Amino acid sequence: MSTESSNIRLDAHSEAIMEQYRRLLPIYEQMSEVIPGRIRGFFEEAGIIVAALEHRVKTEASLRGKLELKGGKYKDIFDITDILGLRVITFYIDDVDKVATVLERLFEIDWENSVDKRKAHDIDSFGYLSLHYICRIPEETYSVPEHPELNKIRFEVQMRTVLQHAWANMNHDTGYKSGVEIPKEYLRNLSRLAGMLELADEQFSRIRTELTDYRRRVQTLVASGNLDEVTLDGDSFRSYLELKPFEKLNRKIAAVNQAEIQEVSLLPYLSVFKALGFKTVGDIARLIKDYGDAAYQIACYQIGITDLDIIASSLGPQDLCVALILKNGGGKSGLKRLFDALNGESESNEMIAEMLLEQAQDMPFMNQ
Repeated sequence: MSTESSNIRLDAHSEAIMEQYRRLLPIYEQMSEVIPGRIRGFFEEAGIIVAALEHRVKTEASLRGKLELKGGKYKDIFDITDILGLRVITFYIDDVDKVATVLERLFEIDWENSVDKRKAHDIDSFGYLSLHYICRIPEETYSVPEHPELNKIRFEVQMRTVLQHAWANMNHDTGYKSGVEIPKEYLRNLSRLAGMLELADEQFSRIRTELTDYRRRVQTLVASGNLDEVTLDGDSFRSYLELKPFEKLNRKIAAVNQAEIQEVSLLPYLSVFKALGFKTVGDIARLIKDYGDAAYQIACYQIGITDLDIIASSLGPQDLCVALILKNGGGKSGLKRLFDALNGESESNEMIAEMLLEQAQDMPFMNQ
């Protein structure tokens, strides 16, 4: 026991509670190990990503200080609900409610003593807008026969966003809300900052919702075949790749040597297609339609005289780009830029470009 805590004189009732605390401390510590792991497991199942999950067991010194102030309020140790405390810090406002739903499935919630501080509307309340649940572990969920107290102990879970957590920490450091009077000019600046952070919190959640809606619209348009209405970007390109647009060409190329197709990521081609001036997913569909035969001719020159029995799924889109560049007069420099973009800058890319340019002169598509 620290000197500071030992100097706090408690009445007999509070000392009895302290004795209960010492006896149950191993149970509290066990709970502090078990509960966060179970919560994380449920978060993973629900697909919830949080910034942090913190926990602590109140120290003896802290508890003595609490009992000195209001020991008569508690009948016994089980009336004190914050000896074990957890804090879930989310990235977005709406994730707080998702976290709460998980906790409601996992624990018994003491609704009478739980508090939703988000309903506060004070101008300086931003950093205190946490959702606080008082929880208990149901016996059917987890129990230890030799320690029935584990299912009797209540604990507190605070849920707040990253920005709310940052604000609360700043308040603690500055002494704001500590009872110490500080100049009005600083209070005004703190209130302005609180408003900015609250607005940022709301906007982050709004932007995420809008992006989710956008991705759903893109997926619907791509699936319906309205490709000219879909702007080419990371989300639309990923949705388009799910349709396996290059598979037919790759299978035709693989048949030349009865080769297997090794799947590789085609995401690097997004920047290539953009560099070629493509604006919509429909531009890629037209590339496949208009230059599929030319890409096949190029591939035949590349692998026809080899015994290659495995080809990468990137060969089709690569040769489509090669055909487009050659047919539109991009020449050796255009081919080199293509291979530099795909493979990184290298002198060998110039040699490959020169060889392909020479081979292409005899290919039928160049004379059509």
